[in-house]
Amino acid sequence: MNATTREDIHRVWDELSDFEVAQSAQAVAHLMAFLCDQGDASNATWAGAIRVDGNRNDDPLQGWRVGAVQALHAIAPHPDEEHFKEILQVWDRREIDPSFLLPMRDVGAFRTYSFRRELPADWFGSPFYERHYGSVGTFDAVFVAFPLNEDCESHFGFYSRKTFTDEEIALLAYALRGIKWFHRYLMLSHGLLMASSPLTPAERKVLQLLLTDATEKHIAHRLEIAASTVHQYIVGIYRKFGVRSRAGLMSLWLNRAG
Repeated sequence: MNATTREDIHRVWDELSDFEVAQSAQAVAHLMAFLCDQGDASNATWAGAIRVDGNRNDDPLQGWRVGAVQALHAIAPHPDEEHFKEILQVWDRREIDPSFLLPMRDVGAFRTYSFRRELPADWFGSPFYERHYGSVGTFDAVFVAFPLNEDCESHFGFYSRKTFTDEEIALLAYALRGIKWFHRYLMLSHGLLMASSPLTPAERKVLQLLLTDATEKHIAHRLEIAASTVHQYIVGIYRKFGVRSRAGLMSLWLNRAG
């Protein structure tokens, strides 16, 4: 990696810190777009993974579930992240594909894993690969996993129409290893780090406005729901995060070293 590329990465780190606390979707899209350009990838995803039950010996995925996912680009004909969520539905049903076992290696450590480096050649002729990857032009995929604690990891995925080089993988790893605060911020934004349970879609909409200076009345107006309903959501959000006030909630995001 040359000095110019390294400086570009540092510049993007600085740009991420300029996003408001309620702008996690915009911030991660900005980062993924930059890394796709640098790593010669056609698309990218971010996923927040949590371990909900790691005591079952019969579960090869060790209790891990994906609690949230965001794609840089939607894949036709699926809207939003539905293409990727379809893969996660197979994961949740525990229909084990060899690609699902890659993130299980060295859980709890910062790591990269990729399809073309680590899966056997015959996997690329499988119905699973063709349906979920080959049919949409994905030849190779590389992932970067960042553990936040023993039950919580942040994963970035990158997808390409050719094989990722070692240099490209090293660049992606470098860019994502130096921003622990940002991984933590993304997990918090989806209720996947300190919350007692993941946020519902409705709670997350309220949370995004709660992290601004919007009043409960304004939040109700923006979301077109009753003020009493907004209040109930806020109480539930505080309970899940173990705080008693908006100031306490904000402190979770501002305490980046925590």
